[in-house]
Amino acid sequence: MSGHGQAAWELLLPSVDAPARQRGRALQEALREAVRSGRLAAGTRLPSTRELAADLGVSRGLVTEAYEQLTAEGYLRSGRGAGTWVGEAARARRSDRTGAVGGRLGPGADGGAPALGARAPASAPVPAGGAVGVRVDFRPGTPDLSLFPRAAWAAAQRAVLTRLSHPALGYPDPRGLPELREALAGMLARRRGVVADPERLVVCSGVAQASTLLGFVLRARGLDAVGIEDPGSPEHGRLFASTGLDTVWLPLDEEGLRPEPLAASGVRAVVVTPSHQFPSGISWSAGRRAALLDWARAVDGYVLEDDYDGDFRYDRAPVGALQGLDPERVVYAGSVSKSLAPGLRLGWTLVPEALLGEVVERKRTMDLGNPVLDQAVLAELVTRGGYDRQLRRCQRAYRERRDALLGALAEHLPGTRVSGIAAGLHVIARVPALFGPSERFLARAAEAGVALRPLEDYGTARPADGDVRLVIGYAHLAPSAVTAGIRLVAEAVGRG
Repeated sequence: MSGHGQAAWELLLPSVDAPARQRGRALQEALREAVRSGRLAAGTRLPSTRELAADLGVSRGLVTEAYEQLTAEGYLRSGRGAGTWVGEAARARRSDRTGAVGGRLGPGADGGAPALGARAPASAPVPAGGAVGVRVDFRPGTPDLSLFPRAAWAAAQRAVLTRLSHPALGYPDPRGLPELREALAGMLARRRGVVADPERLVVCSGVAQASTLLGFVLRARGLDAVGIEDPGSPEHGRLFASTGLDTVWLPLDEEGLRPEPLAASGVRAVVVTPSHQFPSGISWSAGRRAALLDWARAVDGYVLEDDYDGDFRYDRAPVGALQGLDPERVVYAGSVSKSLAPGLRLGWTLVPEALLGEVVERKRTMDLGNPVLDQAVLAELVTRGGYDRQLRRCQRAYRERRDALLGALAEHLPGTRVSGIAAGLHVIARVPALFGPSERFLARAAEAGVALRPLEDYGTARPADGDVRLVIGYAHLAPSAVTAGIRLVAEAVGRG
């Protein structure tokens, strides 16, 4: 095969046999698994996109997209004119698995809604006199709950009640219903590129419980602090504080977590949102993903990956999860809070083997497991395709609302720079200083009945350039409400 060794590339041939619409995803999955398993060793040079497309009998564009996707996730690396190679992260992960991955962390190590799946919104400024109720709420963290698939959920519930045996209604396995763990493992491997062993998947009450389970386990192992992104969700800190862990803010830049402050912090556990960072909206670079895993191995530590908004990307396929690069160092967590409803309190965590027993025992003593009926209904939705249809429905709706927001900002607040638009359910809007200062801007918006949340609520940085930085959520608002809300803001701040 073009001089690159036929045996090495025959492992990709099954992806060509997939239905035409699924070949791109199948090729990406085959490449990921080849890198993880070592069949494509770190440092291996891949054939050009033209060569591999010809060898496999597929379009060059399909191979190019696969290379770009896996480069973004850290499995591959490339340079202008230098070709594409298997990344070093894969080599480090395999060698790490042969060492003392399971060793206990030593004692004395220096280390909108309430759930992480629905970030807790802060209250809008309360105007002095003449207050009006909230007419448009742009605070992030809430999906459109009217999109909940009531008919599909009811049908799945009827099917479950018909077939569920009497013994199945007893106390459940604290890890979760086996059929749900099997369904979720398959879905997460397919959609998020994770290494998903159903035996290491624990069903929990959203990312919030996943965080507290991990916090309790790490605290029992002697840790006293965990690192969180700056900017990031204050809720992470609150949840870990409830387990007895302090939190250390760790600064980000446009590529992700900065390695030097992380190394100097002394922590041995961090919580991150690398696929779609909250709230900045960036996707971590492949280099920063690799650097974070190198750090975790060096300090014998762990990473909690909160896969926030991981399924909602509008410009390309979602960037795969960090966990796939090193499932022995990364605790992966997600939920249905944005795709279905936060009130279901259903989520999951994939746990490294070294932590699994302790996490499961904590889950057992905490609540004896999640409700069986809801787990069975979700398993039915996932296995029958209803969950994928729901994700597509939400993505269409949220893209339309994002576009309405971008148009309204351009029309009514000219000069506003917007970032984080490629994915998720919110954007970062940097409104020119001429509309500020920030305190007056927020107060006047509140007087007009518009609830907003400034970026400085999510971290320690306080820029002095005078621009107003806002985290604007749009998923829960109809396009007409989005436009009306931005117009109200512009009229309010323009009066001065």
